[in-house]
Amino acid sequence: MSKLQDTARSLLDAGEVKVAIGYGEGSVGRVRPLFVTDAAGAQGLIYDGRCTQNLAVYTYKKETAAMGKPAVTAGVATMRALMRLVAERQLREGDFIALAVVGDEVTVCRTLSEMENWLAAAAPKPREADMEMIARIEAMTPAERWAFWRGEMDRCFRCYACRQACPLCYCTQCTVEVNQPQWIPVGATVQGNLEWHAMRAMHLAGRCIECGQCGDACPVDIPIHLLTVKLAADVRNVYGAATGMARDETCAMSIFKPDDRENFIG
Repeated sequence: MSKLQDTARSLLDAGEVKVAIGYGEGSVGRVRPLFVTDAAGAQGLIYDGRCTQNLAVYTYKKETAAMGKPAVTAGVATMRALMRLVAERQLREGDFIALAVVGDEVTVCRTLSEMENWLAAAAPKPREADMEMIARIEAMTPAERWAFWRGEMDRCFRCYACRQACPLCYCTQCTVEVNQPQWIPVGATVQGNLEWHAMRAMHLAGRCIECGQCGDACPVDIPIHLLTVKLAADVRNVYGAATGMARDETCAMSIFKPDDRENFIG
């Protein structure tokens, strides 16, 4: 933790960044995003097992962008999100510095090449609990699976916390906010909720970096992240594509190659 604080303090002192985005102590044992704009404030930065929020989500928001160039505290998931945002032209070389953290080690990545080298040794590793839950759902009959998801969607009241927590949901106007024509019902009905979450999952197919933040953010604990994590695993297995690893990567669902496997087509 002291190394992270010292690194952020040094970058702020040198004027290399204007703000260090990291984690700080919140209430009742929770952590919260912390935006440090001076060297003295760096002592409030922490990093432990509670620090799971994907901070890449703040790099393109106008409120934080106005603060100036950031240094972003980043575990593997946040590093992958930053790289995916670069690949999708939402961030550019020099827009930020990544503070890649593993345990007590902090690696300062000033360039995309340094980020790629760090990520090369950090292969995607979905959370074990997520994969176990996905396996249980896949073991269900189609009718049981349908009943499971209908039951989950019945609890959704469309707060969109999942969308707000996702670093790849950066559209300035979401499909659910388009009313001419009205693509998806506004009300929190089971049918409308199914349409909304299915649409979001498909928009993230080949792009999801498996941080699980959409599910973690749900106030009623709907495991909605399982949809995108499952699709990420399928894309990896079918196309051999790992997302958020290189600046020039494409999206597996937006390109076609003559040697793509087609045996999954019925």
